Amino acid sequence: MQPPTDALLARLLRGVERELPDAIALRQRLHAQPELAHAEHATAAEVARALPVESATAATTGRIARVGRSASHLVAVRAELDGLPLTERTGAPFTAAGARMHACGHDVHMAALVALARAADGLGDDLPAALLVVLQPSEEAYPSGAEQLAREELAAIAPDAVVAAHVHPGLPWGAVALDAGVVNASSDSVEITVEGEPSHGAYPHLGRDPILALAEIVVSLHAQVGRRLDPQAPVVLSIGVIEGGSTENVIPSRARARASLRAHRPEDRLELRRMVAEVVSGVASAHGCRGSVELIEGEPALENDPAIVDSARRLLAGAELALAPAWRSSGSDDFAFFGAVAPIAMAFVGLDGAPGFKTRPLHHPELLPPDAAVGAVARTQAVLYLAAASALAQAGS
Repeated sequence: MQPPTDALLARLLRGVERELPDAIALRQRLHAQPELAHAEHATAAEVARALPVESATAATTGRIARVGRSASHLVAVRAELDGLPLTERTGAPFTAAGARMHACGHDVHMAALVALARAADGLGDDLPAALLVVLQPSEEAYPSGAEQLAREELAAIAPDAVVAAHVHPGLPWGAVALDAGVVNASSDSVEITVEGEPSHGAYPHLGRDPILALAEIVVSLHAQVGRRLDPQAPVVLSIGVIEGGSTENVIPSRARARASLRAHRPEDRLELRRMVAEVVSGVASAHGCRGSVELIEGEPALENDPAIVDSARRLLAGAELALAPAWRSSGSDDFAFFGAVAPIAMAFVGLDGAPGFKTRPLHHPELLPPDAAVGAVARTQAVLYLAAASALAQAGS
């Protein structure tokens, strides 16, 4: 018979606390030597050496390890391996060299998961479910490491739940955002191409101007978002790249743009795609040009399982964590792909107001979560792991 969940949490957290000095040292080593998506070989090896059990390679550069042999349930806890192509400006003594940086907290997530895995290993047969450590590659770039894992290794292993925690500078220190339902948006990318007819800039009537057409497409797309989609449901269209021409007095033959499409509801995701295709084709045609759209499909919306969330909320206080106000965003995370394998839940761990923390957004070259964030994330991961195990046990009883 398993001990009560509250008692297990207390024991697990004591184990996490003992592991934190080594986990913080690991975090600093990882932060100093980040690797980009699809190339996380040294990172994966460094983390694997710190785990209490052997790991297996997964999704090419990732790792999977099982702690505990419970036959009843298996709960996966995910951390990401990759950094970003940024030049760090934090000034930390363990600052990364070169144009690579852990600017999204992945170094913190990995170190925290090692602390949790070592603490869980210390509980032995008292673990309510086996813990599957998932060190996922390529969260920051496509092809997605989570999508590959969900299609291959995790599909074969079939965990009963998958959980994760992510730091966030927009939430208060000591608090965790943990809400049921959609908490992150789906994300797609599109490349828009407008083909016209080139001419001398002094004689625009002899050509067909793809830059003018593209400029109107950009304005029209933003306008149509507010007229074609329900304003009460989060939807975001952002155009981040415009390219065309090589000199000021030549109308080029082609212009391009790249955009990001985000939505919380699947029907809005599909409508965004249709809208972009219609606007590009119609506006380009009105300018005597030809417009086309290439879709790069990204991750689905991230939808937290209500049973795991409800169980985790009851455990937060025992981990000295407060519940943050309801929080959802139009950010996206490929963790959502794991929803095709099992119920999922992601919590967001606040950084705002943490000792020594300079508030900067995610993916900023000056973002540096404090070492104390390793403990906050590990405690949150412990809560999510036990909450999933508890929810599964209740569902099976």
